[in-house]
Amino acid sequence: MMNISSLEQQLGLDHENQHPPVDQWHPELSGDMDMVIRRDGSWWHEGVQIKREKLVRLFASILRKEGDEYFLLTPVEKWRIRVEDRPLLIVMIECVDNNIRAITNTGDVVTVGQKHPLLMSELDGVMVPEINIRADLYARFSRNAFYDLSEMAREEKDGRFFVNSGGGQYFLS
Repeated sequence: MMNISSLEQQLGLDHENQHPPVDQWHPELSGDMDMVIRRDGSWWHEGVQIKREKLVRLFASILRKEGDEYFLLTPVEKWRIRVEDRPLLIVMIECVDNNIRAITNTGDVVTVGQKHPLLMSELDGVMVPEINIRADLYARFSRNAFYDLSEMAREEKDGRFFVNSGGGQYFLS
């Protein structure tokens, strides 16, 4: 059985928001893993939901996107997994010093701004917001986080509502 603490040490993780340097790892493809990240942000392995939050966070820390495919990597292994929509989900937002901070279901915390702009993309015919959290890994807003974001969009320009954060204006339509 996998020892999470040992794997975290091997990957050089010593606190929550640190991620291993998966961009520097280039192992050969080990194969396909029966793992899927569903649209609701839940992680499933061999048809069973992974409920251990620490394990999901660990897997998310070694996730990399290449083209349209997603992989879990270690320095010596590379496993392809399936992602139904976006691999991460924004579950909570807060306004701190007139900046919007977003928190994902895997513990990432980013501030909306130039490095992490708020974008709109289509999902099932509806425009929904998302943020590039890191290295081409995007997070869609959960329904509750989107409602909170909509409440923050009190200003209107050219018939479109927007929010301000990180020195930029981000339209919600």
